[in-house]
Amino acid sequence: MPSTLIINATLVNEGEVFEADLRIEDGRIARIGSSLTARGDEMLLDAGGRLLLPGLIDTQVQFREPGFALKGDLATESAAAVAGGITSYFDLPNTQPPTLDATLLEAKYAAAAGRSHANFAFWQGANAHSLEAIQGMDPGATPGLRICLDGSDAGLTMHSSTLLEAMFRECPTLICANAEDLRTIDSNLTGAKAEFGESVPVQWHPTIRSRQACVAGSEFLLGLARQHQARLHVAQLSSVEELRLFSAGRTQNKRITADAGAAYLHFDDRHYAMYGNRIKCDPAIKAVSDREALMHAVVEGRIDVLSSAHAPHTLEDKSARYLSAPSGMPMVQSALACLLERYFEGRFSLPLIVEKCCHAPAALFGIEQRGYLREGYWADLVLVDLKQLQTVRSRELLGRVGWSPFDGHSFQASIAATFVNGNYAWDGSQLFAPSGQRLAFSGNRR
Repeated sequence: MPSTLIINATLVNEGEVFEADLRIEDGRIARIGSSLTARGDEMLLDAGGRLLLPGLIDTQVQFREPGFALKGDLATESAAAVAGGITSYFDLPNTQPPTLDATLLEAKYAAAAGRSHANFAFWQGANAHSLEAIQGMDPGATPGLRICLDGSDAGLTMHSSTLLEAMFRECPTLICANAEDLRTIDSNLTGAKAEFGESVPVQWHPTIRSRQACVAGSEFLLGLARQHQARLHVAQLSSVEELRLFSAGRTQNKRITADAGAAYLHFDDRHYAMYGNRIKCDPAIKAVSDREALMHAVVEGRIDVLSSAHAPHTLEDKSARYLSAPSGMPMVQSALACLLERYFEGRFSLPLIVEKCCHAPAALFGIEQRGYLREGYWADLVLVDLKQLQTVRSRELLGRVGWSPFDGHSFQASIAATFVNGNYAWDGSQLFAPSGQRLAFSGNRR
């Protein structure tokens, strides 16, 4: 593994922004300092004042392997991830077959070895028959247990209360959940069909998958977590009302935490008229006031982690009628650039973005020796140019579905380089050989 010296960089780490050089040896950060001298046998990279961040840790992605090869796999989607500055990811269990036990979990790890461009981990899922597998979970092998209340993944709803109580009581790891009440959604859908038949417009998506459904789901989950003293992470908050249920403050001091996707901080319900099903996702993107509240919640610490919520579907599938079109959008290659727009708007500081995308995920899940620019830690790094526009073009995207909700949009910042375990993964235009490793966990127990 080559030694690399990055000079004249602006590091963003642990609340500070400072100029420094950084040396990589044997895949790790060997030295951070000023005026480091290049050796004859090492690669020299002059950052020219550009930002050097810890590589992003994306806790919510759907890379579609196994089972959905038309949408993506671990190689294609991890390639898009490193091109977007993401160096580690947690993949959801809603594959085919779903990842419901240790055997299936290890099969996914085996499939990623040698093929994933970014470091990898896999959530273990649950259905009505999973309690024994949950009781036997190895906290070191997975970020935790991933459940979905709306029935979309494995048939679990708020009305599976006895089963869910057992899961919250017995699970040895943190539990991560999407919180939407299926009964409320079904009632709203019935009302929409009564008015529009099968031609419900996509603008009704936030009315069908309503804020009431989100609040009911979150309240139910928080009640279970408190009753059974479980650690709970609620994924993809989307409404003002939900945010009031969560505490502000440092992630490290909480047993109940939450995240939001980058798209929810960029789009709002005014965009359905232009983008249609392309921005249809669950939970629904809602009003301007919700987007504003989400950004405020990031700043005050009610939202602990930011993710891409990457969920690719083919354009053909997305072009169907609203009721048939799947939810989700490809985001890994644009998530960091999208979040940096909030920096240019004056809403987020650079240290805040690094905290929510790097430090907080590492601390929350106990990811060993990643998520920070520290000597001895793995050299997962992203070099960001704040002065180089990046225009999103479908033909240049690395994900398999080959489209983005940002197609044609110019972001104000670009990803100049990404390193994974000290290896060049992306140089701004070229993808290098996969160098991702399996992530190790030590702090995700209940």
